[in-house]
Amino acid sequence: MIAPLCRDHGNLELEELTADIVQAFLECITNGRKPQTRKIRFAHLTSFFNFVHNNLSPDFQNPCSSPMLRKLFRPKITTNWNIIEKEAVDEVIFRSSKIRNRLILELMARGGMRIGEVLKLTPNDLQDRKLTLREPKSGREHEVVFIPQKVADRLREYAAKGCQNNEDRIFPISYETARMMVAKAGKMVGVPLRPHDLRRYAATYASRSGVPIEIVSKVILRHSNLSTTQRYLGKITDTEAMKWIENLYG
Repeated sequence: MIAPLCRDHGNLELEELTADIVQAFLECITNGRKPQTRKIRFAHLTSFFNFVHNNLSPDFQNPCSSPMLRKLFRPKITTNWNIIEKEAVDEVIFRSSKIRNRLILELMARGGMRIGEVLKLTPNDLQDRKLTLREPKSGREHEVVFIPQKVADRLREYAAKGCQNNEDRIFPISYETARMMVAKAGKMVGVPLRPHDLRRYAATYASRSGVPIEIVSKVILRHSNLSTTQRYLGKITDTEAMKWIENLYG
């Protein structure tokens, strides 16, 4: 990366390396390459210019910081998630013999919670079917999660038995322990499962059950914009599409 750059533009001063020059250089060396290759070469060049700025010339402005270059060489990759079916999720939950494990799974699958949010819960955060999240990922002061009454009742009872103080964590285990528990629960029913799969399931199941996308976004997932929510929703298979059409017009 650096050798071709020096070969083509070694006669220029650093300040003369504009975003347009760098774009033309990158286009030349990545022409016909895969998007991932373009992204990697852009990252290497960005790192080199950052090194120059941090160690050699503090006044140098990294030309790779241009919004246009980032858009061209760091495109967002949209992933279509394979969403687990309701029957499989129900089986994962119901076959969990430990009440702790079942509650953790239900809070993610029924409440759309992130695993980190579940593990931070304390008795102070429980208000019947409403849970308060302190210092959420969004940066807000707090957020609210709504859960079914049956889950709320079991959670309150479990917290009362296991916590000495209202500030104690209800589930005092590590993220890695929780992740392994989720994977093991999925394996029992033949489903590859990660914690965030259950959060995505909560959103997709709600959406396919007729819940307005605004509620899925703002209440279940607590996203700031709908575009983020839409990336969570699973892709529709041909079988599912025909099923919905048949339900509507059959």
